[in-house]
Amino acid sequence: MKKHIKFLGLLVIAAIQFSCSGDDDKAPSVAQPPADDTFIRASDVSSLPEMEAIQTKFYNNGKEENMLTTLKNAGCNTVRIRLWKNPVNGRSGMAEVKELAEKSRRAGLRVWLTVHYSDSWADPEKQVTPKEWEKLSFEDLKKAVTAYTEEIISQINPDIIQIGNEINDGLLFPQGKLSSNEQQCIALLTAASQAVRAKSSNTKIMIHFAGVDGGKTDWFFNRMNSIDYDYIGLSYYPMYHGKDVSQVTSTIDALGEKYGKKVVIAETSYPFTFLYNDFTNNIIGNSSQIIPEFPATPKGQKAFVLAVRAAVEASSHGQGFAYWGGELVAFRGKQSSFGSTYENQALYSFDNNALSVMQAFAR
Repeated sequence: MKKHIKFLGLLVIAAIQFSCSGDDDKAPSVAQPPADDTFIRASDVSSLPEMEAIQTKFYNNGKEENMLTTLKNAGCNTVRIRLWKNPVNGRSGMAEVKELAEKSRRAGLRVWLTVHYSDSWADPEKQVTPKEWEKLSFEDLKKAVTAYTEEIISQINPDIIQIGNEINDGLLFPQGKLSSNEQQCIALLTAASQAVRAKSSNTKIMIHFAGVDGGKTDWFFNRMNSIDYDYIGLSYYPMYHGKDVSQVTSTIDALGEKYGKKVVIAETSYPFTFLYNDFTNNIIGNSSQIIPEFPATPKGQKAFVLAVRAAVEASSHGQGFAYWGGELVAFRGKQSSFGSTYENQALYSFDNNALSVMQAFAR
């Protein structure tokens, strides 16, 4: 319990600040490139186009409202969107992501792209080379990464680009696997970084690691030293990365001090219930997977996100946070066995009404 006491004071301060918020509604309708001193308050909305395509409705205080509008009015200033190379059904492909990015900008939100360099999900254990590239030589793979990254900047020109998703052991396996092909991994990331710099003077580059373990993060980012990038991104899920929220601050402090980078919690989330709203098993379903101080209730969910935000703000190197899966309500219906594994961690209740956790985005 002692390890969380110092965060209570931070949360009190945060609560006072949030109660005075309300200026976000007056912000310009056209998003501006993120300044170095802009604290990122983001939500990943990658699955929103798929949901809207089947007429999923979202509500705020009982009234139907577009999710992007709700997020913007709550104080969210950035949306995070994944990009897959050649997805089987087009979901999260270039065309869909470009359209969502344009809609987000019209809503007054900045755009943060998570480029997986894969045709589907990439994570610490799985970094599958796109089918189009799987037979390329290493030199040709580097050229493909360069051309694709340049195309992303030309087509979408994001405010932030994440070159790889949770690349703890590299990307584009096997050629870019960090543990077995370190030089090639660094060469691929360097090619991506150089492509961004060649095409955009405003886009911030992020390198993303899943976890907040100081030893593991230091080992990883020490190997990234030769790459030109701006932000360190970290995933923090208590179920996978430990239940000590104070470790977020200590790790950000250590990384920021040693590598001279701003640090973002690029992914986090938390349940507001252990119940389910469809017939698909959820990622989290019992108390052993969460932090006892933050129960699986709407208030507990909000308190957890505020604690993570406070942990980031407690470090002079902290640059912001992003909520993952906030849109993932049970959109395929209550009887779907291939629905959402995340509806109990969404930013919306089981009747698709915005929850109080939205207040964690307040300016």
